Amino acid sequence: MQIGLKECCEELEGTDDIALLCHQNPDGDTLGSAFALHYLLRRLGKRSRVECADDFPKRYAFLWREYEPEEFVPKFTVAVDVADEQLLGSLADKYKGRIDLCIDHHSSNQFYAEKTFMRPEAAAAAELVAAIVGEFPKVELTQQIADCIYTGISTDTGCFCYSNTTAHTHMVAAEMFRAGCSYAAINYLMFEQKSLSRIAIEKEVLNTVEYHFNNRCALVWITTEMMERTGVFDAELEGVAAIPRQIEGVEAGITLREKDNGFKISLRTDDQVDASVICSSLGGGGHRCAAGCFIEGSLDFAKKKILAAVGEALGGRE
Repeated sequence: MQIGLKECCEELEGTDDIALLCHQNPDGDTLGSAFALHYLLRRLGKRSRVECADDFPKRYAFLWREYEPEEFVPKFTVAVDVADEQLLGSLADKYKGRIDLCIDHHSSNQFYAEKTFMRPEAAAAAELVAAIVGEFPKVELTQQIADCIYTGISTDTGCFCYSNTTAHTHMVAAEMFRAGCSYAAINYLMFEQKSLSRIAIEKEVLNTVEYHFNNRCALVWITTEMMERTGVFDAELEGVAAIPRQIEGVEAGITLREKDNGFKISLRTDDQVDASVICSSLGGGGHRCAAGCFIEGSLDFAKKKILAAVGEALGGRE
């Protein structure tokens, strides 16, 4: 059942002992949104806990400075920025069929939760969380909450560069500025600072670049062997998928990341190519300009399959 903002807030206000679920391979939006909700719920006198199948990346450590996880049996479960139960990773077995509320902005949402508060026009789930916080005027919009919401918005918009950014996105960010969010420090951590291993993997990735369909498509890949050689961790790969799309003239940028039994595909496109439609045809989903899927098999097989789908969308042939 799809619900609105008011009913979503009533659901949160009317329960306690809440599990806040992030998607696997957590990014700034799922983490920022979940921790912002946690700090809101704590100020409402409720217990909540943020859970994820994967470890929280260290680069986001500033989000949980005031976080003290408590042990309790959840009475209510909320998935944040999770379009499909499968994206919960290993948590899916624990919570499948037991998710009470989903807060999301993906048009590909599978409506697996009992109730879903979704606005596909939102640039990030954090925009929805900001609206939820605004419905509780007696709760102060603290710097900690503002940092969490700003992180979610800035990371899902590429620091306001992506086409999903709207006037409302900037208005929400301005509200976080007024609350004292550490936007300069967050921007540096998210978009400028890179580890030595991240620099090393970027060099490796650039050496794999292939061009297709009259240079309208660029493709790169990351193998397990490349990661072992550079010492890079999964959490350090956030943002790598943007590299092929940054090349002049490229309308569709494809990044293949080796996983067990196949390759995770990240697709970034311009406004004329719908990445979500392409990835949905391969069992995935996402947004119009940023989507993903998984293809089982070898690197060559995965490349051929995703290129066939992208080529059809581009209306071109090799």
